[in-house]
Amino acid sequence: MTTLPVSFLWGAATAPHQVEGNNVNSDWWTRELSTPGMELSGDALDSYHRYAEDMRLLHNAGLNAYRFGVEWARIEPAPGQYSLAELAHYRRMIEEAMRQGLTPVITLQHFSTPRWFAEEGGWLTEGSVDRFRAYVEAVAPILDGVKWVCTINEPNMLAMIATLMQAMESGDASSWQSPTTDGVEGGVQPVLPAPDPEIGRRLARAHVAARDVLKRTTDAAVGWTVANQAFYAEHAFEERLREERFVREDLYLEASKDDDFVGVQAYSTQEIGVDGPIPHSPHPENTMIGTPFRPDAVGIAVRHAWQVTEGTPVLVTENGIATDDDDVYARCA
Repeated sequence: MTTLPVSFLWGAATAPHQVEGNNVNSDWWTRELSTPGMELSGDALDSYHRYAEDMRLLHNAGLNAYRFGVEWARIEPAPGQYSLAELAHYRRMIEEAMRQGLTPVITLQHFSTPRWFAEEGGWLTEGSVDRFRAYVEAVAPILDGVKWVCTINEPNMLAMIATLMQAMESGDASSWQSPTTDGVEGGVQPVLPAPDPEIGRRLARAHVAARDVLKRTTDAAVGWTVANQAFYAEHAFEERLREERFVREDLYLEASKDDDFVGVQAYSTQEIGVDGPIPHSPHPENTMIGTPFRPDAVGIAVRHAWQVTEGTPVLVTENGIATDDDDVYARCA
């Protein structure tokens, strides 16, 4: 194939808390203020007000799709109280994307949640599934014409966040570690703990509940996105590889078997040894967060997701490289 079909989606992705700014009702805003050394999001990129400009930049760059989220903490600032103004705001964003020729791919939950939800216990509580279902029911009416909806972004990373929070509250962990940027200590990227599978199963139930609402009330294709780490191991450690894959990734891919699509999000690879993930060694070719530069990771991840889901269509919802050197991209050619 030398040309892409007209229907091919080529876009960019953002998360509300990363770009909108002043998401003051969210658990992440609270966490930023209470965690020493954590960077404050503050005004962020002010995309809450400048979204039309952002979309114009995407359009002018030749892209035809934009994956963005609606922020639960804004839409439901108190339990059961939904802001009509915020729902209208996100509907305007959807319509603006369509007006500019961008296919909107909407994410309903991208890590951040309402502060009150976190104070109730967040995803650790059984009632979280019903809370999420009710939120999705409130959002569904603004999704008219949307063709792609992701219920939850990276539930395996979300489960890891909840696991880390549990460990910090119990005193088993002394400091916060970001599940997405990790950070490099002494040139070595630290290995994050495996997510609690019980939390993962609860998120899977929340996903199914949301999917049922959306299939009943919209015409959108529905799935969720999974952080794929392109795991590999030497032959002697294949059993450990299967164990780590399941708890960190395959549990969530298996939950996508009945979805319209599964979002694959891949950035690098991860080797598994006898004790689990092996820390990445320092190397001049590593990215800014200490991971190897592996353009082939997305191909590995797509093939693995296709195999585990037994043929669920794949949408690559995130892929990239952490670098401040644009020339690095030339090596992908």
